[in-house]
Amino acid sequence: MRRRGGAASIAGNPVLIGAATTLVVIVAVFLAYNANSGLPFVPTYDFKVEVPNAAGLVTGNDVRLGGTRIGTVAKITPETRPNGAIIAVLDLKLETSVQPIPADTQVAVRPRSPLGLKYVQLTRGTSERDLEQNGTLPLRQATQPVELDEFFNMFSAKARRSIQGNLTAYGNGFAGRGADLNFAVRDLDPWLTELTPLLRNLASEETDLRGFWDGLAQSAEAVVPVAETQGEMWSNLNTTFQALSEVAVPYIQESIDEGPETLETAIRDLPQIATFLGNSADFFTDLQPGVDALANAAPDLATMVRVGTPVLERTPDFNRRLATTFDAIEDFSTDPLVKLGINDLTATSTILNPTVAYITPAQNVCNYFGTLFRNLQSALSEGGNTGTLLRFSVIASPGSVNFAPNYEGGPSDRPANGPVGPGFDPSNFLHTNPYPLTGSPGQPRTCEAGNEPFNKGATRIGNVPGMTPTTLHDNTRTSTTSTTSGGGG
Repeated sequence: MRRRGGAASIAGNPVLIGAATTLVVIVAVFLAYNANSGLPFVPTYDFKVEVPNAAGLVTGNDVRLGGTRIGTVAKITPETRPNGAIIAVLDLKLETSVQPIPADTQVAVRPRSPLGLKYVQLTRGTSERDLEQNGTLPLRQATQPVELDEFFNMFSAKARRSIQGNLTAYGNGFAGRGADLNFAVRDLDPWLTELTPLLRNLASEETDLRGFWDGLAQSAEAVVPVAETQGEMWSNLNTTFQALSEVAVPYIQESIDEGPETLETAIRDLPQIATFLGNSADFFTDLQPGVDALANAAPDLATMVRVGTPVLERTPDFNRRLATTFDAIEDFSTDPLVKLGINDLTATSTILNPTVAYITPAQNVCNYFGTLFRNLQSALSEGGNTGTLLRFSVIASPGSVNFAPNYEGGPSDRPANGPVGPGFDPSNFLHTNPYPLTGSPGQPRTCEAGNEPFNKGATRIGNVPGMTPTTLHDNTRTSTTSTTSGGGG
């Protein structure tokens, strides 16, 4: 009975019921107030990120990965760098389900709506190293997208008015062309079909489309100093287009009408002339050195043309006087006897060719004909009281006044063969070379005749061993030594 009465007393006590209700409401309000910062007692994956600018970002904004909310911004702290630049450091609280995050993950502050609401976007990297709890993503991994207000602020008031005028003109141009637009949309289907592989190529890593845009950005930076000049160019283009509007009909209109047929012809014919264009490119590339040389030779060519012009003016009269000469040459060339003579000369040349092949080196290599005529001139001019050398010459035995046995300078019963008998001569050996080396076919380029060394005490018939290669006859030696016998050398 007491238990039942105690329970009834607690349930019927309005103070306790009110206190419990108030506690539940307080807890619910607390949880709702801190919902954006994460529920209490729930583990989170915390780290910091550095961004160049956190304008429009507030505590409690979403952190998204692939468009999915994975956490919130817990704190935003400004930080001054040593160089004076001010950045923002964001404390992020993420769900543990996304842990770990690669250390090279990219971060960006992006607008969530045109009204200014923003969020933090994470783009997973590919690093094998993970970002530790309470780690930091450095500033170099943060990107700063262009904001909508920054985009519109780049145009001056005059430019914005011009854009408004362009939009008005475009609107007027599309007005009343609904049927044409429908046809255009219908015709876009095959174009989009052909566009798909093109877009795949653009999306390929090998295409490096990002590098292309980076290059465009660098080009835009390069033309900043001439921005005013470009503005004047557009103003001048306006004048040009106004002039073109006067010839738009029918000339430009006809060009546009004939454009599709022209393009179809080009699509059909250009692949066929691709080889020709490639060969032309190679031709002009190979021609470039000649063109460079022609530039240097241009003054000489100009002089040649200037000097040659008067000569060419006299050429017709000279050609008329040459007519009789060419007639005579024609008669000569058609004469049968001339043909027979040419055949005889051909046969003679063929017969003489082996002989000339052997004789020619004797002169070209050894100069034997020059030596022969030099010695002949000396024999006709040199001498003494008894006359020239051709009239008187004494042939004596080398080393002795007596003839050695079988000395080749006089009558003998056998070839000279050395010291035999009284009064011998140690040089009495036969030395003869009937076919000396003269550089003839099959021989080394050596001038042996008249240059052979004399080997004492031995008979030498033929080429002498130890001859050194030479290509010129030694005119300081006597050419008659090559065929001397016995004591001769």
